[in-house]
Amino acid sequence: MQQSTSTQDHTSLLKATVLNSYCWNKSCWQIITLLQPTQLLMKLMALLLCVVISPKEARQLKLSEVPESVDQLVDVIKERLELQGDFLVQFEDPDFGNALCNLTTMSELPAEHAVLHIVWDSDSSSLNQCIGSVSSLDTASVHSGDIRSSWTDSIQTNLRHVTQWPSPFPIPKLSYDVELQLRKGNETYEKSKKGLDATREIKMEILDKIAQAIFEIKSYPEKDELESVGSSLVLKYPCLKEPGSITGYEGWKTSIKYKLGNFRTKLRRAGCNEVDVNSKRKGGTEDNSPFTLKRPRRGEVNHVRDYPQHHSDFTLEEERLHLVEEMKKKKRDQTLIQHKMELTFSLRRKEIVEGQPMVSEVQERWPALFSCEQISQEFCRITSKDLLESFRGSPDIYVPRLLRLYWARKGAFGQKMEDVLDALDEKTSDILTHRKIAALRGLPIFVRDDTFKFFLQCSASDTEEQVIRDATVAILSVHEDDDALNAVNVAVVLEGAIMLQDLPDLCTAFAYLFGLLYTMNIDSPKEMFYTFEAVQCIFFDLGSRCSQRIRSLRTKLQL
Repeated sequence: MQQSTSTQDHTSLLKATVLNSYCWNKSCWQIITLLQPTQLLMKLMALLLCVVISPKEARQLKLSEVPESVDQLVDVIKERLELQGDFLVQFEDPDFGNALCNLTTMSELPAEHAVLHIVWDSDSSSLNQCIGSVSSLDTASVHSGDIRSSWTDSIQTNLRHVTQWPSPFPIPKLSYDVELQLRKGNETYEKSKKGLDATREIKMEILDKIAQAIFEIKSYPEKDELESVGSSLVLKYPCLKEPGSITGYEGWKTSIKYKLGNFRTKLRRAGCNEVDVNSKRKGGTEDNSPFTLKRPRRGEVNHVRDYPQHHSDFTLEEERLHLVEEMKKKKRDQTLIQHKMELTFSLRRKEIVEGQPMVSEVQERWPALFSCEQISQEFCRITSKDLLESFRGSPDIYVPRLLRLYWARKGAFGQKMEDVLDALDEKTSDILTHRKIAALRGLPIFVRDDTFKFFLQCSASDTEEQVIRDATVAILSVHEDDDALNAVNVAVVLEGAIMLQDLPDLCTAFAYLFGLLYTMNIDSPKEMFYTFEAVQCIFFDLGSRCSQRIRSLRTKLQL
């Protein structure tokens, strides 16, 4: 009754206002009289909404004009709150104790203010960008035991997927007026070879767009990569060539370099994790400690990424704790573990890259990370490469060529290379696997690395702890006492502790060790530097720069 009385009062007030403002315009009066009083009232009154998006987020939305239909209301909510995907709108009905009811017409909403609940469509594409199947969601909530992702878990939308620097570099589309001026400049350049005198506005537009395009691919490009950007720029817009310059783009290359630095500074101030880890913090004991840049050095595509949308340190820490609890169970939900590991990737990378913790500390906080499956998944998140497929596929191509090189240069490498090749000759079964192992064992000898502290061996009766105690990065092969050729156990060792064991062969162990070094952001051991560089640059094709020794090896393998 109170609501009905209130509506009548508003209607009377509206009629009085319309009559007082009536300007004897007949056509206008006809339009007004076509509307029912309630419709006209809804049209002119402001509406204050509380939109419950998820159990952890509710947003206030003030509408100066009430939409005519529910579909229009949905469009307004999507636009104002920047939501994506399909959803249903429910409202708290005061006539039924604020119970949730589906909103079918705008007249069902309470006057002046209302509480809306978003019910996300389980088929919405925003729900399954990262995992294939998604369960139906109740008002965008995800229970602690639910293995599916909600709309807030658009995990991989902020991950890069470009593994190689594009050649030629794609110059981004500029604003229409700048494109028009450059098109006219190109036409003039074709006729008279006279370049365009670019104004400051044109230069700023070009540099801003190029800096953003570069950062989408790589945050810290190499010198030759910046060179390719400058070359592509003057190739697309010849009118921008610099007179008197040998290449025609030296000045542009320098400007792009500094513009990218300024762009990273803006991102750092905005809180971008990838560049924020390289900011030198003042205060405390850090002033006395040497500052080292934590930029990608080994072809990492996603070094340190920003948190998923609608997530913070607090929410991701909650997800990590759920992950730890799941790992304590005897029967673990692997789908849940996979989802949580993807969701917490940015938090984990920030801790590892910025804090540089010990491996044992990471094991305590992230126990799920130290399994074969998750090492492969984490490596893929960081590099966009499949760990095992890339490592197994490349040796298939290079093994015959490597063995041919070993045989041709056997005399130059002494007894070590002869032992590797002689052991291969003694094998009579599973020849392909043993050929790969021989190629891998001979690689550090060929590039003049020291394998003494890397390839560790012991018998089954020996104490493993004594063998691996001083090993920082190594592979341990355990043999039977009477058989020194066939390993019964192959293990991966980091910081004097076994990370993985019972691996099938040496090649598999090396692949997981390589993945662990990327996962833990650990440099390869100095004694095996060229071996790991060869695996990185030749087998995985990661990174654009390598030493002269590895370039020489790559050239020989391509002959």
